[in-house]
Amino acid sequence: MLATGLDIGSRTVKLVAIEGGRVVLEEVAETTHDPLGVCHRLLDGARPDRLVVTGYGRHLVQRHVEAEAVTEIRAAAAGARHLRPAARTVIDIGGQDTKAIALDDQGRVRKFEMNDKCAAGTGRFLEVMATALAYTLDEFAAAACSAPAAARVNSMCTVFAESEVVSLVARRTPRDQLALGIHAAIAERTAAMARRLLGDGEVFFCGGVARNGCVRARLAEELGRPVHTPDNPQTVAALGCALLAGDATP
Repeated sequence: MLATGLDIGSRTVKLVAIEGGRVVLEEVAETTHDPLGVCHRLLDGARPDRLVVTGYGRHLVQRHVEAEAVTEIRAAAAGARHLRPAARTVIDIGGQDTKAIALDDQGRVRKFEMNDKCAAGTGRFLEVMATALAYTLDEFAAAACSAPAAARVNSMCTVFAESEVVSLVARRTPRDQLALGIHAAIAERTAAMARRLLGDGEVFFCGGVARNGCVRARLAEELGRPVHTPDNPQTVAALGCALLAGDATP
C-alpha cells in the first residue's frame, strides 16, 4: 500500500509517500497562488492508496481529494517520534507559526503551545528581515553565524522590526551584527515558549526554519541542551501524515 502524507503550508507544500515501511517519495514545492494545483501535481506522481493531509490548506484539499485531515500538532508529533524516538519536546517553526509540543514516553501529545496570531520569529519573519538587510536567506544565516557580536533588535513584530532594522542600518550598525541580533531574538522567543513545557528527554527541531544553522545553534544555547534536527526538517509533518495513513505510527 502506498501511504501518502501532504503538508500544505503557507510557503511550501510537502509530500512524503511510504511503501513497504520505507520512504519512496519525498518532494517539496512552493505553495504559490494555487496550492490546490500544486497538490494535484504532486499527487499525480504518487497515486496514493491512502492520503492524510495537514497544514493551512488541509481543508481546501480535503474538499477536492479523498483524504483524512489531521492537525499540524499531531502530524509533527508522529513524524518526530518516528525519526527520533527519544524526543520528548518538538519545536516546529514554519512559514507563519511556531509550535512547541510535549510528548509522553509513547510519543503521544501531552500538551502544546502555538504562536499562530503573529508571524514574529517564523520563516516569513526571517525572509522580511533578510530582505531588509539585502541578504539572501543563506547569506543571512551565514552572516549571523560569523558576526562578532549581536546588535539588539527590540521589536519582534514583522512590520516594526523591519522599520527598526532600517533605522539601525542608517545609523551604520553592521549588517552582520543585526543579522545575529535577529537570530538571537528568534531563538530567545522560541526557547521561552518551549521552556513552558520542556521536560526530560531530547529536543527535536523541525520545520523550514530548522534548516537555518544559526537558529539551531542559538536555540540549543538558550535551552542549554542539544537540539536534534533531521536531514530534511521541512518534511517531518508530511512524514507524520504518511505514517498515519499507513497506520505505522508507534
